[in-house]
Amino acid sequence: MKLGYVIHYVPDVAATVAFYEKAFGLAPRFVHDSGTYAEMETGTTALAFAAEDMVADQGATFRRLRPDETPPAIEIALVTADVRAAYATAVAAGAVPLLPPKEKPWGQLVGYVRDLNGALVEICSPMG
Repeated sequence: MKLGYVIHYVPDVAATVAFYEKAFGLAPRFVHDSGTYAEMETGTTALAFAAEDMVADQGATFRRLRPDETPPAIEIALVTADVRAAYATAVAAGAVPLLPPKEKPWGQLVGYVRDLNGALVEICSPMG
């Protein structure tokens, strides 16, 4: 077993892709012609965005994420060598600052923002 995708269900896939390009410097790996699904280039495991309606159309229910609500107990963690610069870029691009970069007891530098949909995004240095 291996982790293949993390799929973030969003109200607007195109806007979310554009935000992640500008805020985090990620490039689209794949965008479906329908505009309801996209993957970002993040290495081995894909960060994907899918339209919220895709889940509803399959008969499943879930709590929709919104910027004015408390995020769920999950985060998108993005690893970079320059956490402070990445954090500043993300905030300048419209990410909501939560916690500025701070060194953790284990030596990792970690900061937190929320994306345009309200998802919690950790910007951190590599471990080890």
